[in-house]
Amino acid sequence: MIEVLIRDFQFADIPEIVEILKLNGQYGFPEVDGPEPMKRVKESSTAVFLVCETDDKVVGVVRGNYDGSRAIINQLSVHPVYQKRGIGTVLVEEIVKRFQQIGAPTVSATITEESLPFWQKIGFRKTKAFLVGNW
Repeated sequence: MIEVLIRDFQFADIPEIVEILKLNGQYGFPEVDGPEPMKRVKESSTAVFLVCETDDKVVGVVRGNYDGSRAIINQLSVHPVYQKRGIGTVLVEEIVKRFQQIGAPTVSATITEESLPFWQKIGFRKTKAFLVGNW
């Protein structure tokens, strides 16, 4: 594991996050994942929005919400060059810790089939619930 810093998202992180999302094929809906939505998430009292930094460069991002009942991780993305180095795991551990600190009894995640093995490896399990959308 390389030395990393997990910290709260700042507006200056937007260009690096957009690059990471594009590299990972996670930027299909800029109206949901783009700069303006990132700013709104930052201002939301229910959101936890974290980045992972190494060598003064943002290399990963995680964000989610806790509504007082359920906590859900909506996005996890690590720069391809830095994948398989424990960054995703550290980001998930930190957001789970933060959700627990504010009272979340459980944490769920919105994921893809391709990422399921990662989530299972870090202790999440597939449930019968699945995501639907109106897009």
